[in-house]
Amino acid sequence: MSLIPLGDSAGKILAIGGMSPLFIAWSRLSVGFVCLLPFSRLTKTEWRDLFNWRLVFRACLFSGAISCMLSALKTEPIGDVFGVFFIGPIVAYFLAALVLKEPITLARSLLLFAGFGGVLLVVKPGFGMSSGLLLALAAGTLYGCMLVTNRWLAGTYRPRVILLSTLLFGSLLLAPKGLSMLPTQIDGFTIGLVLVSSLASALGNLIIIDANRRLNANVVAPFVYSQLVAAVVLGVLLFSELPDTWSMLGLAIIFASGIWSFLLVKRT
Repeated sequence: MSLIPLGDSAGKILAIGGMSPLFIAWSRLSVGFVCLLPFSRLTKTEWRDLFNWRLVFRACLFSGAISCMLSALKTEPIGDVFGVFFIGPIVAYFLAALVLKEPITLARSLLLFAGFGGVLLVVKPGFGMSSGLLLALAAGTLYGCMLVTNRWLAGTYRPRVILLSTLLFGSLLLAPKGLSMLPTQIDGFTIGLVLVSSLASALGNLIIIDANRRLNANVVAPFVYSQLVAAVVLGVLLFSELPDTWSMLGLAIIFASGIWSFLLVKRT
């Protein structure tokens, strides 16, 4: 889980240095696809499955989410961005109930509303809200929609097929804008950051997929919220970004409500 904010931290350094978030997003997806493809062992049928419209739809949601996320990181503290990004599980919970008719419970709903309150403390609508945090909110909303597509596709395709399709079509979707913003000068340090941004994200997602294969989902799911801790730590170490008091309170509420919610699911 900590590899995900590590990849985003590398992307933030690139964005602060003047690189376009769209180029960073494109390079992350394309490099991730090239590096993971040799280990995928796709069958002929699975190669055809990469082009299924449902997987392409998921890739569009993911591409939008990562582009908004990296744009937000250019101007906002990474801890705040990850806090706002966690609107995603809340969106997914209620959207799955509406679209997929999944059951909802009063206890989990109340906890998720508490988590939404934590997001509002980070966003500070009306008096501390910025365009960067609005982009993070958009990223989280798109990610929540993507989580619902994961449940929609569950059991239909291998996780690696889903991931590779997302990386492939995401890179193709962002290629026109991303390549048009190709940096004029690229040195070794920049290449290193691009590789960290791409490989940390791809490797993190691949490990999460493998962990879900080996362990019960209720065991793995609470660790998603450790990304908040990693994001805050990396923000302090790399960017000297310490969230303000209200943001810290919001992050604590998001973390606590998320863990408590998953514990409720595990008990039932």
